[in-house]
Amino acid sequence: MIGWILAVFLVLSLSMMLWADAQLNRVDARPEARVADTAGTNWLLVGSDSRQGLSDDDVDRLGTGGDIGVGRTDTIMILHIPTTGQARLVSLPRDSYVSIPGYGEDKINAAFTFGGPTLLTTTVEQATGLRIDRYAEIGMGGLANVVDAIGGVELCPAEPITDPLANLNVAAGCQEMDGPTALGYVRTRATALGDLDRVNRQREFFAALIDQSTSPATLLNPFRFVPLVNSTASSFTVGRSDHVWHLARVGLAMRGGVQTETVPVAGFADYAVGNVVLWDQVGAQTLWDSMK
Repeated sequence: MIGWILAVFLVLSLSMMLWADAQLNRVDARPEARVADTAGTNWLLVGSDSRQGLSDDDVDRLGTGGDIGVGRTDTIMILHIPTTGQARLVSLPRDSYVSIPGYGEDKINAAFTFGGPTLLTTTVEQATGLRIDRYAEIGMGGLANVVDAIGGVELCPAEPITDPLANLNVAAGCQEMDGPTALGYVRTRATALGDLDRVNRQREFFAALIDQSTSPATLLNPFRFVPLVNSTASSFTVGRSDHVWHLARVGLAMRGGVQTETVPVAGFADYAVGNVVLWDQVGAQTLWDSMK
């Protein structure tokens, strides 16, 4: 009897996994000209600020403003999963001043607008010297839906933050945030260091999301697990060769602990493209070399 129950469970689990994999959105994200292969597995994790697909009610609920078409990337992170050892999560500020192939010097998130995931991946590879193996992207509405599917996430603002543009008003200290509030928390720039503070909050959020979504309270609760699978499958865009079991590997790597950091920054400057973040070239090269 127990054998039959296990067999049914395995069949249902496999069916759900294959169904979820079929629901993932897929895009071309692999550059034609690649950098040399580097160690481990590198994910390019992208949070798009596109409003496409959001209803008027969604825009009001999430405080995202109107449709901006293709959009840019609010979040750009590299998740490095080594063959052995601890994973590393590195934030690239969206205003980082880099060379975009075919377009010259600009903010790194402009690459997504100019040429979508492929050009963004190309730009990141050439700026870092790291081979990007896999790609995952989620938009505003999808992020909020995933958070709500798992019953919220605990985040810990160091100070009160009020930002009408992000529809955010939170007190300092650890607290449970629902989807719209968490979205506002990772989007806001209404703190002293602007984009640099924001990338720290984005890494905090991503770690909290992985921790909650892979916890027994979620995995063993069908009223959370099934909506999580459904929301994740329909909300994520991945590369052509990426599958739901690869996303599961991200969860496992993060669950085992992750080292978080931001690419070393030398300062800010005002150029024709606006106020930009300048990398500390020596520090950044040391970081990339340590991941090769």
